[in-house]
Amino acid sequence: MFKNLINGEWVAGARVSRNINPSDTRDLVGEYAQADAEQARAAIAAATQAQHAWGLSTPQQRFDILDAAGAEILARRNELGDLLAREEGKTLPEAIGEVARAGNIFKFFAGEALRVGGQVVPSVRAGVGVEVTREPVGVVGLITPWNFPIAIPAWKIAPALAYGNAVVLKPADLVPGSAWAIADILHRAGLPAGVFNLVMGRGSEVGQVLLDDKRVNAISFTGSVATGQRIAQACVARMAKLQLEMGGKNPMVVLDDADLDVAVAAAANSGFFSTGQRCTASSRLIVTEGIHDRFVAAMAGKMKTLVVGDARTKGTDIGPVVDEKQLAQDLEYIAIGKSEGAKLVAGGEALEKNADGAPGWYLRPALFTETTAQMRINREEIFGPVVSVIRAKNYEEALALANDTEFGLSAGIATTSLKHATHFKRHVQAGMVMVNLPTAGVDYHVPFGGRKGSSYGPREQGSHAAEFYTTVKTAYTQA
Repeated sequence: MFKNLINGEWVAGARVSRNINPSDTRDLVGEYAQADAEQARAAIAAATQAQHAWGLSTPQQRFDILDAAGAEILARRNELGDLLAREEGKTLPEAIGEVARAGNIFKFFAGEALRVGGQVVPSVRAGVGVEVTREPVGVVGLITPWNFPIAIPAWKIAPALAYGNAVVLKPADLVPGSAWAIADILHRAGLPAGVFNLVMGRGSEVGQVLLDDKRVNAISFTGSVATGQRIAQACVARMAKLQLEMGGKNPMVVLDDADLDVAVAAAANSGFFSTGQRCTASSRLIVTEGIHDRFVAAMAGKMKTLVVGDARTKGTDIGPVVDEKQLAQDLEYIAIGKSEGAKLVAGGEALEKNADGAPGWYLRPALFTETTAQMRINREEIFGPVVSVIRAKNYEEALALANDTEFGLSAGIATTSLKHATHFKRHVQAGMVMVNLPTAGVDYHVPFGGRKGSSYGPREQGSHAAEFYTTVKTAYTQA
């Protein structure tokens, strides 16, 4: 039994959830405590009591704890990567890479704890000095998704602690193991009781308490658009600080002058790796006429080489979908694409078992062609290995199609033209732009976030995280 962490103590929950391996549904990863509303309020109370002293702690103290946590995560990357692959279904190399990213995030923000500076500026009034400083927001509620079960909690927890905030974390129900591992590492790294609290449980119960409790000064959420909108309404109603990372329907433009091998590699990675379960995944491939047929043939050929199987088996390219519900959603969208008149040229079949005969939630990556921008498969986020190709006459039409979406997280272009690459970076409506690279895959030390329906509030990651996790104070002194 893996328990919740509240006020420095491991606490049994009101219920228990079973963490199931999507690669082999007979495999129980573990049983995890589920907090109720009362325990969530207890965690908030503990964070409230602990925050003041933690906010006044020295930068060295915060550095030491975060650096130790990062070092342990990196030292255990293979072990924790195996856990991540087992509970979420990401292939083992991807899972180990995600764990390494989490460790590096903690070490980066350990350094940021030492770099929280301010400004001393002259006043317009004689004899008056002005200081501009940053202080902690206070108690921060973090609500994280299942698709990056250690990296996303890390890039929320680490800056929150680095800047002196107390934390209450509610991870996704499907993947409690990775979040519990972070909690255990931080607990043993020497965090004072109550500074970090883990409450695993239902969003409708635990998450709702975080939204409603006035002691929670800020909420950072990554997840669906619908949930994000409800969180925004709750936070605005009580004037809590808010940060949202939500959906994406990310385009990748492939121009006639693209290197075909580079374009196919980037598109396959963007659309299918991590089973397409990334908010930065590219599910819309916008391809100009001169290269369209060659690109589609090359993509279909590439897809034949992708091995679908157990996430922890060597040689697997595509692991399982995270659970039965997500698989049903993916299959529903494949049926919708067919009914809309799109042509399924590769994949799209559900597999009941992997190559070893173990039952799991498997789906062969699907590629649609002859699609239009108004089809639902090109408007709505599927969150699975389902990719569609839209034909464009030229670069200008491709750019217009890329921007024809309610989302704006990530966008990519494959081209050898400096002119078009430069224009695309400036004019595509996205928070992150990739040239001859997959749309998914970002560095941990630079800002992460989008625009339009994808993001709301300050950016995550890098030094820009200070904009959310701190508040600015201006002090005047007359000598």
